[in-house]
Amino acid sequence: MSTSTPPTETVNGAEVAAEGREPQEVNHARNPKSHILLTIAAWACGILFALPVLWMILTSFHKEEDAATNPPSLFAPLSLDGYRSFFDAGPWPPLLNSLTASVLSTILVLLLAFPAAYALSIRPVKKWTDVLFFFLSTKMLPIVAGILPIYLFAQKVNLLDNIWLLIILYTSMNLPIAVWMLRSFLAEVPVEMLEAAQVDGASLMTTLRKVIAPVVMPGIAAAALICFIFSWNELLLARVLTGTVAGTAPVFLTGFVTSQGLFLAKVCAASFVVSLPVLAAGFAAQDKLVQGLSMGAVK
Repeated sequence: MSTSTPPTETVNGAEVAAEGREPQEVNHARNPKSHILLTIAAWACGILFALPVLWMILTSFHKEEDAATNPPSLFAPLSLDGYRSFFDAGPWPPLLNSLTASVLSTILVLLLAFPAAYALSIRPVKKWTDVLFFFLSTKMLPIVAGILPIYLFAQKVNLLDNIWLLIILYTSMNLPIAVWMLRSFLAEVPVEMLEAAQVDGASLMTTLRKVIAPVVMPGIAAAALICFIFSWNELLLARVLTGTVAGTAPVFLTGFVTSQGLFLAKVCAASFVVSLPVLAAGFAAQDKLVQGLSMGAVK
């Protein structure tokens, strides 16, 4: 009596029964050698970007004569003279001005960009692509090309050396970036959530505040951090439009560069102190920043 054998398939050199066989998952394990190479490359890129910052910190703890040597002296005696010179110069008013302008302009940017991004993504207005291009085109003009009319206008309305002028300019400077970023984040919000909110009778402001905002909070945090960094680091507008009253931290930092030489250690110390708020904010929100920047990248 003959018995029929089930059809077989050849898998990895061995014959297995085709009927009743569970589909096997393909193993996509990364090659260990390529994984090691990618890890080394990532660490090399990280060290390459961090090396200038580490060198600045080390130079800030040297004396001026040691910091000015060529080639630089790596094992020179450490000193706090650069930090003493920085704090003796009275940095607190410029630091407060930078903090005020950066925080208030970032808040204004988010208040304006969030509903604008909602209108351009979830409830698109007519010709929304033209609106987005207009936002983007405002970043194509260099700031130096518009500094003269801005200066003349500020002089006419008596806003020179006024912190509120910087707040307005920083808001307009960062608004296009925030709109583009938040639009990509809002485009990922499920439409079913909005429909459910409408069925429950939620108003537009309630929907924005209690439904959409919690979902895109990482994106809002990422946009806020980038706007804060851009505002804190801005130099040209603050240098031209402010003086002794509304001068910011970057303007105060440039005051250590003199024609007499021997200022490198003081400049490095001032740069490190001025960079601390941005570094602290970035470190505290690094998880939100990475999550927010990747929200609109993968469909």
